[in-house]
Amino acid sequence: MAGASSITASSGSSPAAVQPSGTRSGNVGARVRDTTKKVVKHLVKHTGTGIVCAVAYFDPGNWGVDLQAGSEFGYKLLFVVLLAGLIAVFMQCLASRLGVVTGLDLAAHCRLLLHSRPNHTRFWRWAVLYPLYALSEIAIIATDLAELLGSAIALNLMYPSLPLYAGVVLTALDVLFLLAMKDPLSGSPVKPFEIIIAIMVFTVLICMGVIVSKASVHWGDAFDGFVPSSALVSPGGLYTAIGILGATVMPHSLFLGSALATQEREPEEEELNEKWESSSTLASTVADKARSFVANVKAGFSRESLVRGTKEAFRMGRVEEEDHPIRSHAEHENHSLGFVRRHLTHGVVDMVVSLLGLALVVNALIVILASAVFFYGPNGGPSNGPATLFDAYDLLVGRLGKAAAGLFALALLAAGQSSSIVATLAGQVISEGFIRWKVSPVLRRLLTRCLGLIPSVIVAAALGRAGVSTLLVISQVVLSIVLPFIIFPLLWLCSSKDVMSVKRTITSTKHFKNASQSSSSTASSVPGMWTHIDVNNPTRSIDEVDSQAAEEDARGSGNALRTVDVEAAEEKVDFSMGIVAKVFGWSMWLLIVLANGYAIVTLALGEN
Repeated sequence: MAGASSITASSGSSPAAVQPSGTRSGNVGARVRDTTKKVVKHLVKHTGTGIVCAVAYFDPGNWGVDLQAGSEFGYKLLFVVLLAGLIAVFMQCLASRLGVVTGLDLAAHCRLLLHSRPNHTRFWRWAVLYPLYALSEIAIIATDLAELLGSAIALNLMYPSLPLYAGVVLTALDVLFLLAMKDPLSGSPVKPFEIIIAIMVFTVLICMGVIVSKASVHWGDAFDGFVPSSALVSPGGLYTAIGILGATVMPHSLFLGSALATQEREPEEEELNEKWESSSTLASTVADKARSFVANVKAGFSRESLVRGTKEAFRMGRVEEEDHPIRSHAEHENHSLGFVRRHLTHGVVDMVVSLLGLALVVNALIVILASAVFFYGPNGGPSNGPATLFDAYDLLVGRLGKAAAGLFALALLAAGQSSSIVATLAGQVISEGFIRWKVSPVLRRLLTRCLGLIPSVIVAAALGRAGVSTLLVISQVVLSIVLPFIIFPLLWLCSSKDVMSVKRTITSTKHFKNASQSSSSTASSVPGMWTHIDVNNPTRSIDEVDSQAAEEDARGSGNALRTVDVEAAEEKVDFSMGIVAKVFGWSMWLLIVLANGYAIVTLALGEN
């Protein structure tokens, strides 16, 4: 019997020893599937903001400046593209951090900082806040001007019989896309909007990859271009480098990135029913959504719906204020610590991957293409002058064929349209944050498009294609000049502990055990011992549970109930920049200021 019992015990003590290999492989497969589902679910939730912001970093303005850099200096300015990309990643991550921690975008923070200051209120409001708003609007106009010109040029390249002014009109029709979508700036992200923008982004990336693969690129020389060279300090090289910086680090994208970062992407309480658990449930959900979509389309063609939609499309007015509007940072309550922990790291990773893996790659590919085709081509060289979008298309047709040139025009059109939509959303953020004035996307788009249309039509009529291409580069230099005025408040806010701190509540419980409780309790139940409980963690401490159990036992046995004292305290968790980030950020700001000052002086002296 003893032997039998020992055999039974040994066989039951290690079930893994007798577990079939098929069962183990099945468990591994199940764990892999569960992990894959979690990763995919996580990517679907947190991916989107980075791609939307990345669009601004390869708009048609970038194309014009990158073509100029590659055709005049070859691969030598690729270092500037890399440096500008790293600065863009750093600044965009700061904007995302500001939105996640505080729950407000950069424009709203500027208003809180400057609108109602206790001392010299009118001075700060009229000498700092409103000029800063005007500069932000100038950045939006310059950005929309570049998108307008780039999209019109792309349509003209694809359809040569189409005039430039007709292309401008057609590019304005993408405002219908904004009407069809839910407001992307609402409290929750709009996934269809992010998916369509992502499709445009990858269209640009794939087209450029195919074109560059057909060009004769000397990749060894191309990678050497990421090392600094003497071309950077030449007058023409520095002017072009400043244009690259202004075209890459986009001021309006900082406003939009901070606004999108405030959205709730991962609720604290997750729903238990997953969409992928049952294919039949998924199919029925899709069918219900399809029927609902058809019903909404039919209802949308009614007279009342058309009238209401027209009024909604052209609405404008003041943003509704609360009963007690917040007028300073001291009155504003930041996001909870739980929200910050759920969103901060994911938002930063999404931004870094999107900007480095998409925006930086596209910009580098454009410079490499211009270098291979124009600078190092059969008849290339800096003596031919800067290349334009028209020159690039014509040369691609002759060297790589009409199909490659068509891909070039398609990528340019996708970049222009996606960037224009993103710039319109950034304009909404700026007007609502700075002056609390809400304008519909349609009306906002029409206003900015008209302001950009006037100079483009005048230049196109007076100077033709060369004038349009020059205006495209000038718009990026304007953005570079505006950039330090936008970066300064961002660095200032992210350096402030008062602005970037999140409250955390700590509860301390002191309890005394009941006299009837066993003396063999653990050390954690010693009378008079304090237990710290983090309220953000939903699980209670063991001491608290033991205390409640002791109270119940005391009530049941008739013994006297001991006293339980609860005290709560708050502490602040600081999410401001560290010393290394501060040094890097302010150094980059100073570098941009000095480069802009040099460009302005050289332009005033007539050297460029």
